[in-house]
Amino acid sequence: MSITPRIITLTTDFGLQDGYVAAMKGVILGMAPDVRLVDITHDVPAQDIMTAAFVLLRTYRSFPEGSVHLAVVDPGVGSARRAIALEHDGHTFIGPDNGLFSLVLSGQEPQAIATLDKPGLWRAPQPSTTFHGRDIFAPVAARLAMGLPLIDAGTETRELGRMSWALPISDHEGIRGWVVHVDRFGNCITNITRQELERLRERRDVKCYAGNTIVSHVVNTYSDVSEGEPAMLINSQELLEIAVNSGSAQRLLGLERGAPINILFTEDLIA
Repeated sequence: MSITPRIITLTTDFGLQDGYVAAMKGVILGMAPDVRLVDITHDVPAQDIMTAAFVLLRTYRSFPEGSVHLAVVDPGVGSARRAIALEHDGHTFIGPDNGLFSLVLSGQEPQAIATLDKPGLWRAPQPSTTFHGRDIFAPVAARLAMGLPLIDAGTETRELGRMSWALPISDHEGIRGWVVHVDRFGNCITNITRQELERLRERRDVKCYAGNTIVSHVVNTYSDVSEGEPAMLINSQELLEIAVNSGSAQRLLGLERGAPINILFTEDLIA
């Protein structure tokens, strides 16, 4: 029985100018010419594992179950850090064991994890010490997409590198969170969820101390405020976002990733 090749998504910090992404794709297509390759992004800031983890979290569920997600943001390439693949939520993830998949897992245990320690599945038995994306991850991803069981891709393990995701601090009076991602529009995405905000808010009005500004009221969409005005809204990932209509909250409010966001619940009730 033939196996239909699956989708392979690619997330890297390589950019496109140096040919690294093309080399990985060439290896994959040489082994699995019918596989569907989808670029998530190659513009992750250099060696920024947390940004890559956040991008994976916000995108992987948009793909069909069975997709293989190849992610290479690997400042420890060539060191003792392991190469891994894991199965979680109907998807397969492959990349360095440096915490890259922590946000996808959200504290859960994956269904299976394999250390990619079988040189016969690599591009060559002696891979480059600086380009495991081409020599280990790409060929194993191609094999997984063509139906290789995860258990046959390497040695089964339960060990996995973890990376901390800061949680908001809250009480009846408010919530202290942080900016966890700034997108290309300058929108500042926080770690405060809709669920947490609505649970504590209790129909009270809200003030948000963000950077150099106090932002009042939660709106439904950017255009609910005038151009150039800041606003709070719940974005497509169900996270509180600080934005500026037709502008950049990052520039206007002086916010960067890691900046504190302080929500204060007032005694004024909303209708």
